Amino acid sequence: MRRGPPEEALVNLHPSRASVVGVLGLLGALVAGAAGAEVTRAEFLVPVEPGLEVSVREVKDTGMQVAGLAPLILLHGARVPGRASFDLPVEGGSLAADLARAGHSVYVMDARGYGGSTRPLAMGVPAKGRPLVGSHEVVQDVHAVVGWVRARTGRDRVGLLGWATGGHWAGMYASLHPERVSHLVMLNALYAGSAQHAMLGRGTDFEDPKRPGHFNAEALGAYRWNTAASVVAVWDSTITVEDKTQWRDPEVAAAFQREALASDPLGPTRRPAAFRAPSGALEDSFYLATGRQLWDAASITARVLILRSENDFWSRPEDVTRLQEHLVHAASVKAVVFPQATHFVHLDRPERGRRVLVDEVTRFTGARVGPPARPVK
Repeated sequence: MRRGPPEEALVNLHPSRASVVGVLGLLGALVAGAAGAEVTRAEFLVPVEPGLEVSVREVKDTGMQVAGLAPLILLHGARVPGRASFDLPVEGGSLAADLARAGHSVYVMDARGYGGSTRPLAMGVPAKGRPLVGSHEVVQDVHAVVGWVRARTGRDRVGLLGWATGGHWAGMYASLHPERVSHLVMLNALYAGSAQHAMLGRGTDFEDPKRPGHFNAEALGAYRWNTAASVVAVWDSTITVEDKTQWRDPEVAAAFQREALASDPLGPTRRPAAFRAPSGALEDSFYLATGRQLWDAASITARVLILRSENDFWSRPEDVTRLQEHLVHAASVKAVVFPQATHFVHLDRPERGRRVLVDEVTRFTGARVGPPARPVK
């Protein structure tokens, strides 16, 4: 296998493109268990184009930063924005904090239409019309954030970690801009591995009954409202024990729901409260689920880590296989399956897959050495 280009020289650029929203570093300290490490946070808006900014949260542990580690950008999935996905203010709810404690500078971003980023004007009117915020637009957002992170950190290449649709977006970006990505982690992501998908594919509500093979844009609309109950319903369905608290901490689940609702200023106007998410991610996921390839992994030169939960409802084993086949120019490729784990493995209890996930990611990025943690079934 041909390896990618060597690490490029570091550059020092001024992050003038970003407008600072507010620094929460000293206000948002979290206690890191027995280590007692302090994790700080700061909020920024990064311009993409006139009238469009994307929200970025920087998560760092200045006492634990390790020279040479790539900065990591975390990409959320199709519904819940970045902070609720990766940085919950409860023990065991922040993958961003775990990675910061391992020595990385971490950047949690919201794609346009999500969380603190600019929403299309069409999300302020009834949700009819074409699905909003397609992958090509999110890739533009990622490109802006990558440029800003490079300037802020002085690193020429960055790491990307994407969950579900975020993994698809991260992979698509890495295929289009391979010279900017050193590490790519895809967690429970689709990649046109099969033409069959029980939840998203043909014969489901995502397919237009009038035009087989096409996304059901009329029914799903430009965007959709999501309630607190809806974001944990499918999580519940894939936990294999009757008592869900054995698998996930109730405080983490409650914080996940609470932060998702808080991400939308219009959420309290709904009964029940809800938050908006653009439908473009679902449209692209439908086509991936029906076997249509939207980008080519052969262009990627980064080191790649493919992670999949055994009980995931989104990605398929075939997606992992197809990715491995296509990553012919990647510097290295590793695939890991977490036994019995759920789609939300990074929010489950440590012994239910979360500990192994953090271990795999930090080992992959060079933040940790030694034997890997063993999954507990």
